Amino acid sequence: MTEDLTRDSRKAVVLLSGGMDSCVSTAVARERHGAPNIALLHAGYGQRTQGRERRAFDDVANFYGVRDRLVVQLDHFRAIGGSALNR
Repeated sequence: MTEDLTRDSRKAVVLLSGGMDSCVSTAVARERHGAPNIALLHAGYGQRTQGRERRAFDDVANFYGVRDRLVVQLDHFRAIGGSALNR
């Protein structure tokens, strides 16, 4: 039996904000693992651009045909201090 070494069968989890870096990471994961073997994770933490990032997350997931998606809200990050990202 020959093994196809060009595609890894393990599940890849990509933290996808919707920005360029995470979009490229999603493309690489899809190439290596295939869309059925990718899970995308999006974290909202009260950032100013949260709505736009969420739309980009959905657009990228749809573009690459990834079905396994998880969106989490991490509001508790504010308890340890704010940043310029969420003010």
